Amino acid sequence: MSIFIPDRPNSASAALLLPDIYLTDSVSPSFFREGFIPTRPITNEETHMPRHLRPAFIAPALHALLLRAFVAATLVAAFQTSVTHADEKPMERTITVSATGTVEAEPDQARVTSGVTTEATSAREALTGNSEAMTKVISELKAKGIDAKDIQTASFNVEPVIDYSKDGQPPKTRGYRVSNQVVILVRDLGQLGTVLDNVITAGANQVQGLSFEVSKADTLKDEARKEAVSNALRRAKLLAAAAGAEVGQVLQISEEVSSNAPVPYASPRFAKAEMSVPIERGTSTLEARITATWALK
Repeated sequence: MSIFIPDRPNSASAALLLPDIYLTDSVSPSFFREGFIPTRPITNEETHMPRHLRPAFIAPALHALLLRAFVAATLVAAFQTSVTHADEKPMERTITVSATGTVEAEPDQARVTSGVTTEATSAREALTGNSEAMTKVISELKAKGIDAKDIQTASFNVEPVIDYSKDGQPPKTRGYRVSNQVVILVRDLGQLGTVLDNVITAGANQVQGLSFEVSKADTLKDEARKEAVSNALRRAKLLAAAAGAEVGQVLQISEEVSSNAPVPYASPRFAKAEMSVPIERGTSTLEARITATWALK
């Protein structure tokens, strides 16, 4: 960009009639060498103008340009500052607390993991024997009132039985072991002992686990959730008071979702039962954990 004044022959009229600034594509090199900044194509008369007259034409336009640039820069800086200040908000004081609540409930169903393990000299023999035994176990469960949808295969495994010599001889495979495990959902805990008896009598030689569950755990946990929020609010008020503040409105509440683990019951392996197995269900503890944020005032 370059600067010049209107096409006037004297400095007085140039000082009074300063033009707008505009671009030029034709500029005399001599004007740059002599320190002048034109804003339009240079006429022949201006090119041969005495040097002592040129400042009278150029100085007012240059001063006007500098003034305009200064004012524009000041306005831009002021606008940016005002926008920045408008976006800035005072820091909101908050307090975040986590707390838990619990409720006791009596289990109303159980899951039993049981199955059959067989060994034979060949994998086919072991598999055939295992399949026959498991078919008998499952049939007995269904005959005693266990719904097919409540019986689910949990694991099935075939592995070699290897003898490791102590005299440095290489290991030797002496047979194969087949294991088949099912999980049985018992909805009537009054029949749990009888179910265990029937499973073992039918041919199951392993009971890997027994766990109790609360079928309506999520609904029963509502009381635990209320207790968790109450505990969090109590703790927030305590901490705020200690810091010389008060708890305001709640801003956010979130719950840590996790499944309640079944209550385990240790059951030994046994191959035969002569009577109904005695079982005690006990109680289950349902826990809810929340995190809440309040404003401070």
